[in-house]
Amino acid sequence: MPEIGDDPQAFVECDLSQNQLTDLPDNLAPFINLQSFSVYDNQLTTLPESLWQLTQLQTLNVSVNQVSVLSEHLGVLTNLQMLDIAHNQLTALPEALGALRKLRFLYAGDNPLRSLPDFFPQLSELIYLNLTDTPLTILPDGLGRLTSLIELRLYNSHLTSLPDTLGQLTNLRELHAMKNQLQSLPVSVGGLRSLRKLHLEGNRLTALPESLGDLWCLTDLDLRANNLTALPESLGNLRNLRYLDVRANKLKTLPDTLATLPALEKLDLRWNQFSILPAWLSQLEARGCVVYL
Repeated sequence: MPEIGDDPQAFVECDLSQNQLTDLPDNLAPFINLQSFSVYDNQLTTLPESLWQLTQLQTLNVSVNQVSVLSEHLGVLTNLQMLDIAHNQLTALPEALGALRKLRFLYAGDNPLRSLPDFFPQLSELIYLNLTDTPLTILPDGLGRLTSLIELRLYNSHLTSLPDTLGQLTNLRELHAMKNQLQSLPVSVGGLRSLRKLHLEGNRLTALPESLGDLWCLTDLDLRANNLTALPESLGNLRNLRYLDVRANKLKTLPDTLATLPALEKLDLRWNQFSILPAWLSQLEARGCVVYL
């Protein structure tokens, strides 16, 4: 903390990261002009009530601690634009998160979260959401109301499905949902018209919707280590696709429409069940596409 005698109102930033702190003083209120406060990588189990009086905060980082509960008073920090609560012991998130209307970045991964309150409809400015490494099995339908969202990270969790409202995220550019337990994708995924990167490796997918062919901006599609026996013909519509990884599935055939993908630079087909490979693979290689068999 600042030295005794310093004017607490003069401080706009305070960084107490990596100091092995086990608690914080409960007299933070005088630092009323703080805009950035970090206690990253300490040993905190609780946060003082006076923290919620720092209403000018724009950045709050309490990640890599042992905090198990977040106060509903968090909602008074209405100027927050970045909140990092990842790598703690949180089993739930407060409803008050929905009051943070200016929030743009939310990191909440690596917490033992069992469910989420449906505060998403209020977070209209959110562009980045990280919910990785949790025991979550489902996501609330309100996720689809995050219409400013650009990047969504959901990997290393226990998700068995994605909400049908997913397709409403028309500004989403990256979806990272690898290493979950997804068996299918909602047809609405075709509504993600700005999507560039779709990472679904290490799930339990057995089939894909034809609507994947509507992702005209897609450049990277990673489907490795699933249970796919076929690919949709509509993948041939992905005129911007550069990388397609389908290794370690159960594919026996490939749609001929893949031969017409003009931007394809790498096609990984290893560890499938092909008995006969299509002749057009050599044509892809001849124009410079790397094909791994």
